[in-house]
Amino acid sequence: MLFGELSGAHLGSGWYLDISGRKFRQGIAWPGGTKIRYSSTLDRMPLHLRQVTEWGMRSKLLNIGSPLADKLFFIDAAQLRFARVRSVRRAPSEPTYDLSINGDHNFVANGMVVHNCLGKFHPHGDLAVYDALARMVQDFSLRYPLIDGQGNWGSTEDEPAAMRYTECRLAKTAEAMLEDIEKDTVEWMDNFDGTLKEPLVLPSKFPNLIVNGSSGIAVGMATNMPPHNLNEVVDALIVLIGNPAADLVDLYNPETGPIRGPDFPTGGILYGVGGVTDAYTTGRGLVSIRAKALCEEGGRDKARIVITEIPYMVDKSALVESIALLVKSRKIEGVTDLRDESDRDGMRVVLELKRDALEDVVLNQLYHHTQMESTFGVINLALVDGKPKYLTLKEELQVYLDHRTLMVRRRTEYDLRKARERLHIVEGLITAVDHLDEVIRLIRHSRTVEEARGGLMSRYLLSEAQANAILAMTLRQLTGLARAGSESWRSSRPSCSR
Repeated sequence: MLFGELSGAHLGSGWYLDISGRKFRQGIAWPGGTKIRYSSTLDRMPLHLRQVTEWGMRSKLLNIGSPLADKLFFIDAAQLRFARVRSVRRAPSEPTYDLSINGDHNFVANGMVVHNCLGKFHPHGDLAVYDALARMVQDFSLRYPLIDGQGNWGSTEDEPAAMRYTECRLAKTAEAMLEDIEKDTVEWMDNFDGTLKEPLVLPSKFPNLIVNGSSGIAVGMATNMPPHNLNEVVDALIVLIGNPAADLVDLYNPETGPIRGPDFPTGGILYGVGGVTDAYTTGRGLVSIRAKALCEEGGRDKARIVITEIPYMVDKSALVESIALLVKSRKIEGVTDLRDESDRDGMRVVLELKRDALEDVVLNQLYHHTQMESTFGVINLALVDGKPKYLTLKEELQVYLDHRTLMVRRRTEYDLRKARERLHIVEGLITAVDHLDEVIRLIRHSRTVEEARGGLMSRYLLSEAQANAILAMTLRQLTGLARAGSESWRSSRPSCSR
């Protein structure tokens, strides 16, 4: 570029014409004396900005009025530095959902996620957003967490740390809910200020509403859907696919399954089947949950009760404190010591008993007076086609199957449409390779891109998309091997032409 500017103002024999029209002569040479224009090592010894300045090249460019002189001055004054690009590779395309924080991504600070959500989709307080995010991380709140978190996300007795101390990324379950969203599978609506679009629903290959449940209130209505075991839900879906006329007895059985009842993330034991049956039959019911407790030998003819699981949404520290108060007030008798031995391996609350205490009697007192037995009120209220409806177990499963059938159909239509569009382009490229010499001659003799495009369309009966693809072809696409690849692609997709 530098020598091109100098050659344009060169008059011959080393004379140049300056910006005022006067002749001047100014040589440029390596320190050894060889003229820089004719140096045999120039290709292996590139010029640097310091050399251009010290050897007078920039002043020479300034004399002839070249705009490169000002650019070189700016680069020098701003101390800009450039790195040589050794190679350029095409990056694989990846689906991006506003912020790309999938399972392969590094953990991202929660402040970025929360405030991105506030500014684009949820104009409320950051605490509400962070609380919702934290709940999707906690394995004691969701049966299958949707977010993979790093940091202190709390426990059954502690609150999570502030958002500046925690990080997150999408879990595989959330990625399954978003899969195929870029393939026109769902409807979109404006966000709160109309500047962005957000999906009305998610494709949700993962049946989140059934396996993780939901809880919320609205004007005049509320929902409280229990979580379930994913394996049992999948088995029930298979049964319903094979037999659309299946009854509740085919989908729910507390002994044999496929669904044996709600499966809460903190464990516990379902006490009685009447409430579960009512919930699955009518969409409403009361499910009793008891803590899981074991009896162990404590030595010296003493026994102990060990609590390893507690009912859903029960605060463990509050439970231990209430037991201690009841023992102190003698509403629960026979307990000599109470310890919380829980650690990262699991929950373990130990109650040491007196020698003459009966384990079953003490357990019954605990179930009666504490939250070791609680009730979960099932309200299977969900929006179906935009309208609230109480759902039975079969209706929950059927609505999900209908949704996935629609998603698969739309995804297939999208893939078919893209394949047909690609086939149309490939057929145009094959036509161009078959008439390669004529196509090159036509493009070479065209004065504008529009003229070349029109010539291709009229001469070879191509569409505008095909003509644009041909004009964008690179030399490597003009080889016989590229043609063979295009032919192979077209023959491997016979259904696209139907």
